[in-house]
Amino acid sequence: MRFINPKVDYAFKKIFGSEQSKEILISFLNAIIYDGETVIQSLTIVNPYNPGQILSLKDTYLDVKAILADGSIVVIEMQVASMTAFNKRVAYNLAKAYANQLTTGEDYPLLNPAIAVTITDFILFKQTADVINQFGFQEKTKKFEILDQELQLIFVELPKFQKTLSELNSLSDKWIYFLKEAATLEDIPETLGQVSEIELALNLANQATMTPEELDIVDRRGMLLQDEKGRITYAKEEGKEEGRLQQTIALVIRQLNKRFGEISAAITSQVEDLPLAELENLGEDFLDFTSLDDLVNWLEGRTSAEKPGKQGRQMTNDK
Repeated sequence: MRFINPKVDYAFKKIFGSEQSKEILISFLNAIIYDGETVIQSLTIVNPYNPGQILSLKDTYLDVKAILADGSIVVIEMQVASMTAFNKRVAYNLAKAYANQLTTGEDYPLLNPAIAVTITDFILFKQTADVINQFGFQEKTKKFEILDQELQLIFVELPKFQKTLSELNSLSDKWIYFLKEAATLEDIPETLGQVSEIELALNLANQATMTPEELDIVDRRGMLLQDEKGRITYAKEEGKEEGRLQQTIALVIRQLNKRFGEISAAITSQVEDLPLAELENLGEDFLDFTSLDDLVNWLEGRTSAEKPGKQGRQMTNDK
């Protein structure tokens, strides 16, 4: 057996948001929200996944939304990479789910609680090792609650979960293991198969039961999300490098001004144009300079070394 990766949002929608996924979603939400207690017994999936109407990569309604028997709304989202204003996006989705229950003129008592369950494939809260973190509204200093659980935010951080199959004890352990490791499994482990809803989820995730069109969408969506994750990681690293460059420029210019007095704008510009490695070299070499001329010669030597092609063309023209 080979299983699709539940961390791909499109696959997540198929597994947890299909017409046949109600028992799966009930078990999952009871595990994550209520620590395995059977609080949720029935629900309705809004805009369920339909294999006959495959969503394209441009479609954005890949999240799973459900209405519980008591009217509460739950929005479940899988996020593989961090993004700008991620916290605002989560807050917006929760607020939208809550506010959209009413049409103009309807009374506030008609509003039902709203819960946002966000699963991330990255670390979100470095201040805690807990895999599941739940948030509600409470007074800032005395910590008493307000809004009576009207709005809740629940986060599941997959990278923090390190348990092996033999270490799975709770229902939440087994569901989180499924989310993190399903794509690496070659069969249905006994530990997971003991939970009928997880066994059903693995059967839905079985590539053998999927159409070529579905598999193609999953593959392309997975590559797209991984590319986005790589782009974000690269941008962060670039940002760190740029920050280090600017700090080094400021330090070297401050050292030069202290050693030789206020240096000219032309020399400052030459220093700012140096790559990081050369800036670091200058930060050491300037200690051997006896005059400003030594600095000018050092910079001219670097500029000449960077433009051999131009020098060569100039010599040819002179001939």
